[in-house]
Amino acid sequence: MMSKNKLRQLIREGKPTVGTHYSSVWANQVEIIGNSQQFDYAEFTGQYGPFTLHDLEHLARACELTDMDAMIKIDQEPRTFIASRAIQAGFTAMLFADCRTVEDVKKCIQSVKLIPQGGINGNQSGRVMGYGYVQGKPVTLADYTKFMDEVVIAIMIETKSITDDIEEVLAIPGIDMIQFGPSDFSISINHPGEGYKNQVITEAMERSYSAAKRNGIRIRAECMVEEMPKWIELGCRDFCIGSDTGTIGAWARNTGKAIRDTLVKAKL
Repeated sequence: MMSKNKLRQLIREGKPTVGTHYSSVWANQVEIIGNSQQFDYAEFTGQYGPFTLHDLEHLARACELTDMDAMIKIDQEPRTFIASRAIQAGFTAMLFADCRTVEDVKKCIQSVKLIPQGGINGNQSGRVMGYGYVQGKPVTLADYTKFMDEVVIAIMIETKSITDDIEEVLAIPGIDMIQFGPSDFSISINHPGEGYKNQVITEAMERSYSAAKRNGIRIRAECMVEEMPKWIELGCRDFCIGSDTGTIGAWARNTGKAIRDTLVKAKL
């Protein structure tokens, strides 16, 4: 397969990036997203639903067919195994959730990088290598090492323990992008659900993003479209907006209510 890493190229060029989330493992849905030609990548939120290793290959393939990169959001455990299998399947970007310590972040990066870069990965002979050939041409280890070097690494900043050590965390080589998670952060300080209404959470986000910018690390936001300007003002150039579950839920609520209201109006 050895597809070009579009997300990496956009980051290298300093351009904005746009993604969207999905948690369904129906690959056709990914094709529907990609066929819009509006997204640079699709993020499989693997943390929020069941999937198999076979699903990862189908999802990565659907992204490739529609000229999108494939990102996966990875659980705290078993992060190393999931990252390895996702890369072998063809995913080109990793978003690591639930990091609590500096050591956690180091392990995330090690799970992606090759041995010479301080990682744990060696040669892979599966789909990521095209099983030896892509379109009749042999795939070399040099091709593989280039692919691995291009994999984008993003880290969720969503616990107080991480923000307490944010300078040390963001000095670790290999981080391309961070995203602040106010919901998990609110739980970590025992103020669940307060979000940016809580000054402690707002200050932690601002401190994290300031540190990221000083270290040349991109910052990503998950928000509503109408909220984008405030995040752009904070220096954000990377956005992942919307989800399959959210879209279906909103449609069910709004359309379902309209149907019910129509029946009531007709006195049926």
